[in-house]
Amino acid sequence: MACRIIIADDHPLFREGLLRNVQRLLPAAHIEEAGDLDSVLALLEGHEVPDTLILDLRFPGLTGMSQLVALRERLPRTTLIVVSMVDDPELISQVMAAGFDGFIGKNIAPEEIGQAILAIREGEVLVRYEPSGLLPLDPLPAALTTRQLEVLRLIAQGKSNKEIARALDISPFTVRIHVSSLLRALNVPSRTAAAVKYSAAL
Repeated sequence: MACRIIIADDHPLFREGLLRNVQRLLPAAHIEEAGDLDSVLALLEGHEVPDTLILDLRFPGLTGMSQLVALRERLPRTTLIVVSMVDDPELISQVMAAGFDGFIGKNIAPEEIGQAILAIREGEVLVRYEPSGLLPLDPLPAALTTRQLEVLRLIAQGKSNKEIARALDISPFTVRIHVSSLLRALNVPSRTAAAVKYSAAL
């Protein structure tokens, strides 16, 4: 039976590139995609347990290490791999301590990412990334709602309030309320500062 692999990342271009990379290396694999944590959990309900779950840390719905621990407990036989821009050694250590099998930085070459995935699937416990030199910032507050994280992610992509409203099918007025509450929650003075905090947090 073909192995089942879930690729969970909210950036469509990276997710597509990773999917093609894994397909090339494991042509017989059955690969599914998810763009947020709810979609991952939906793929786990009532289905065959995945052979491998590849997960980004900067991910809608994923707000704390406790959720990574819960995934490990729920999927004891699944190979769990984080592929992320994170380069904070302490945070990476926490990921591995949560029981994940490997950590791969997004800033290494696609061929290296693919080979690292294969090695981890074969049982090697692997941490592979290139430090970016960026200073780590404070983590995002765990109390942010899923909707606030969605708004924050779109702010980080440079979207205007009108564009965010269209993307989330809500009114611009509601977006303004979310933005105001985000600035207070993050303790930052501007959208730009919120975007920087989001980009560096995970």
